[in-house]
Amino acid sequence: MSARDRRHDYQIKNGCFPGESPVRVPEFFNIAEACLMSHARAFPQAVALMDLSRDAQIWTYADMARAAERLAAVWQDQGLQPGDRVAILLPQCAEALIAHFAAHLIGAVSLPLFVLFGPDALRFRLKDSGAKILVSDQAQYPKICEIQPELPDLDKVYLRDGASGLADGLWGAIEAQDAPYRPIQTRAEDPAMMIYTSGTTGNPKGVLHAHRFLLGHLPCLELSFADFPNGADIGWTPADWAWIGGLMDMAIPCFYFRVPLVAKRFERFTAGAAFDLIRDAQITRAFLPPTALKMMRQAERQATAQLRSISSGGEPLSAELIDWAKEALGAEVNELYGQTECNLSAGSARSLGVAQSGWIGQAFPGFDMRILDERGQAVPDGQIGQICVHRDTPTMFLRYWNQPQKTAERFVGDYLMTGDLGRMDAQGYVQFMARDDDVITSSGYRIGPAEIEAVLARAPQVVMAAVVAAPDATRGHVIGAYVTVNGPPEPEFEADLIAQVSRQLSPHMAPKWVRVLEEMPMTATGKIRRLDLREMAAQALETEQKGGSLRPAQPQPRAHGQSQRPKR
Repeated sequence: MSARDRRHDYQIKNGCFPGESPVRVPEFFNIAEACLMSHARAFPQAVALMDLSRDAQIWTYADMARAAERLAAVWQDQGLQPGDRVAILLPQCAEALIAHFAAHLIGAVSLPLFVLFGPDALRFRLKDSGAKILVSDQAQYPKICEIQPELPDLDKVYLRDGASGLADGLWGAIEAQDAPYRPIQTRAEDPAMMIYTSGTTGNPKGVLHAHRFLLGHLPCLELSFADFPNGADIGWTPADWAWIGGLMDMAIPCFYFRVPLVAKRFERFTAGAAFDLIRDAQITRAFLPPTALKMMRQAERQATAQLRSISSGGEPLSAELIDWAKEALGAEVNELYGQTECNLSAGSARSLGVAQSGWIGQAFPGFDMRILDERGQAVPDGQIGQICVHRDTPTMFLRYWNQPQKTAERFVGDYLMTGDLGRMDAQGYVQFMARDDDVITSSGYRIGPAEIEAVLARAPQVVMAAVVAAPDATRGHVIGAYVTVNGPPEPEFEADLIAQVSRQLSPHMAPKWVRVLEEMPMTATGKIRRLDLREMAAQALETEQKGGSLRPAQPQPRAHGQSQRPKR
């Protein structure tokens, strides 16, 4: 079935791309039915998943559907009810998706968790969500044992690689199940998945999504991946499936479109391993976060020509990085914009001519995106305001888990305030400027870091760059920059970077200082933890005022997903 024949049940409002027709969100919709069960009936022997997480194993739709139905029956017999939460603490593997689909089949809510989370991060999410079932593996089980006494709602733990202690073996339970799965019907607005925010602004919040949020992801895939699906595609992302980018920008939509998916996430990402996998698994479509692209660029290798298109998002992409990918990887890169609360709401589609250097792209069909001020009033074209998305859009979240006040605070009228500053031109192109709390006010200027970071990242030796507001006794704040580099820098390296920004942007946008870090502090989802950098800058100023060295200590490691920012 062609992509056009599989046009989706989402309500299109103000679509920016030509040739799209409005359709409706159906009353009833289920992610597992649309992505797995329907294909298992029509194409039972078609390849659904190539699981390279351990020994290579090919899974057909019939294989996956049989396991998901049996697991759903196991949980029904145990009394799991629609709306109950099922936590999934697994790397990319078949069992992770089987658990998601099994939960969706019975109306439960799947809850992906990152395997690098420490006990504190897991404790918070499992306790806050009230998860009743956890699917994991032997490698994670010691952390689970440590925190399980503090999780009164957690009734059962399953391990994909066999029973251990009080945990049951996942496959033993699946194979022993005799009673059939009892089908239920879910509405499109019923809860289906909960993904926690990365914790950069206080405690992580559980973002609850409905089944219909899958439908909102589909126009992005069709439009950013040219000629997709074409019957010969294979999809892959190095992003963890616990992150909405890995799970919903690639993994689940591949199942919907009946595109074989490769499951392989490296314990430590290396450019060489990524190039080899793209070649050996014959990947044609990839979601590659900016950090992965930057590391691949540093490797100075070329992939084979079968890679047809790349999507990327999470941090702004420089024009130079996009040009490099086209030359070295043989594929266009389309930038995506979204949040855990409302994903894939804007982007570029170069094959359709929807791309503009330095701009993310336009709102996808079904997304009413505007630039508003803090009162919810539209700002003139080209002026900076907050990027906002109408609440009646396909991927909009239902609510924050158990936080109605936090949910209400995110909206002004009918628009979600994303917390991202940007601007929109008369054609509807959107440019990301900064997080609203990353804006630097210095000597009366309001300055976003994105443009400065783009200039710094163009320097051949710079791997990653981050710009923050650094406290200053005279001007309130000045621009400070942190970079990681490839190889030891020359003595004038930092001064040269400052001069480059002054030349290419403006003297008032040039950093007062640039400091080289051995490692950039990152969130669990691969974003730069700017709060850590601001704290380092404050500590450096304090040290300087006391007559010590200006250079701060290297960032200290923290438990993944945790933040020291005070609650708002």
